[in-house]
Amino acid sequence: MPDTGRVRRLPLLLMPLALVAACSGHIGAGNPSGEDPHNLTLSSGVFPVDQRKPAPSLSGTTLDGQQLDTGAMLGKVVVVNFWASWCAPCLAEARNLNDVYAQTHASGVEFVGVDIRDDTSKGRAFQRTKRVPYPSLFDDDGTLLLKFRGQAPQNPPTTLVIDRKGRVAARFVQGVTQTQLLVPVQLIAKEAA
Repeated sequence: MPDTGRVRRLPLLLMPLALVAACSGHIGAGNPSGEDPHNLTLSSGVFPVDQRKPAPSLSGTTLDGQQLDTGAMLGKVVVVNFWASWCAPCLAEARNLNDVYAQTHASGVEFVGVDIRDDTSKGRAFQRTKRVPYPSLFDDDGTLLLKFRGQAPQNPPTTLVIDRKGRVAARFVQGVTQTQLLVPVQLIAKEAA
């Protein structure tokens, strides 16, 4: 007869490792356009203009109950950040995203968060405590993130920069710093529509 006490403890021992793996993204070698069907080697960086792929439109209800559709933002640079309140790197990068938003919003840059596989009350608390100035779509089942399969890891944090023509222009597959994000966003914002 199996030792059921041991079987029950095993998942608890592995749970911290699973949370770290699920919340860290993977960075691989090579340029950012090298797509991996398993999302194991997607790397961070800016895509050359001729290698950019169309970004799917995201629409739904925000954490504050408003309707939002990124398709209506065509002609603007849109920074999309996939996050969750349970993700430690997401907590750490929130201030950096807020700072870049403050420095670029006047130049036609919009930010949209996507709170994935989370609870609305925890997502709202995250936005309130981190003083997030831009809206976040609520994606409790990860459906919106799945639209970017092959373009973004399926775990937070991931930040994508969509150019004025609606193409993925840059990708950051782990928590992003202000320095990593600001210059690419400013350069992409200067590109013609």
